[in-house]
Amino acid sequence: MPVKGSFSAYVMAMERVERRLRQVTAALNDAGVRYAVIGGNAVAVWVAKADPAATRTTKDVDLLVNQGDLDRITEVMAGLRFELKDLRRLVLFLDPEEPSKLSGVHLVWAGRKVLPSYAHPAPAVTESVFDDEGFWVLELSALVRMKLTSFRDIDRVHLADLLRVEMIDDALRDSLPPDLLAKLRAVEGNATE
Repeated sequence: MPVKGSFSAYVMAMERVERRLRQVTAALNDAGVRYAVIGGNAVAVWVAKADPAATRTTKDVDLLVNQGDLDRITEVMAGLRFELKDLRRLVLFLDPEEPSKLSGVHLVWAGRKVLPSYAHPAPAVTESVFDDEGFWVLELSALVRMKLTSFRDIDRVHLADLLRVEMIDDALRDSLPPDLLAKLRAVEGNATE
């Protein structure tokens, strides 16, 4: 039995994520708050440079920010009517149009370990470039380091996507610390099987 409207609902959800990304980054740009788009949206930006058809969707917006900017960010987000939720491991802003923890705006502290068990801290926000789309996005090498540090299932999928479109070259590989290079080689081995 077909589910009515399921594809339309999916398309609308993806449009809301893009609208949220553009709305929040534009407001942060206007306020002069430095950030970098990370996570699935950042991977999509880099993959699209090689092959737009190879991009994946994501359900949320992840931003790398300086922890000292939280008050300014909170003020900007309040102006957009986003509600602050301070969870144990991360700060989340809920969109008033879609108040779900799964689809909000997640903040990651620059220069800090996301989890105590991580071997490497998150990059600095200065390791970003201003994309043609009008927002700051984490540089590819820094994004790859973040994905290799986290190394969750979704991170391995994102790394495989970047490898498939040949965005990870020898220069990037050579810049990685040995522990992260070993993880990348594992993803490369799985991608060819």
